[in-house]
Amino acid sequence: MIDERDALSAFAALSQETRLRMVRLLVAAGPAGMAAGAIAEAVDASSSNLSFHLKELEHAGLIQSRRQSRSIIYSASYGALSGLVEFLMRDCCQGHPAVCVPAVAALSACACNPDQEQVHG
Repeated sequence: MIDERDALSAFAALSQETRLRMVRLLVAAGPAGMAAGAIAEAVDASSSNLSFHLKELEHAGLIQSRRQSRSIIYSASYGALSGLVEFLMRDCCQGHPAVCVPAVAALSACACNPDQEQVHG
């Protein structure tokens, strides 16, 4: 379960435009992830800028990396991202479940299969 300190770290990392775009890109890429060069191209970032942003996201626990041959592949940390959403919605509703219906419906519409998540250490 994510605590307030971890949530603040994650939100701080996501509060920068390039990093937010990177996380959204990696979420869309799925568990297979993307090579650093492909991420740089997609978000139009220089390699030094990319490295800085990826390090910030990885430090916040929102993405993870693994070596594949001579490439470094980055992928979204779905557990951490889910924990962040859960942190925001934990005290939802205050006895009025209809308040949370739009958020639950949006998540239910996701075509993802969380059982396919790959864990890379």
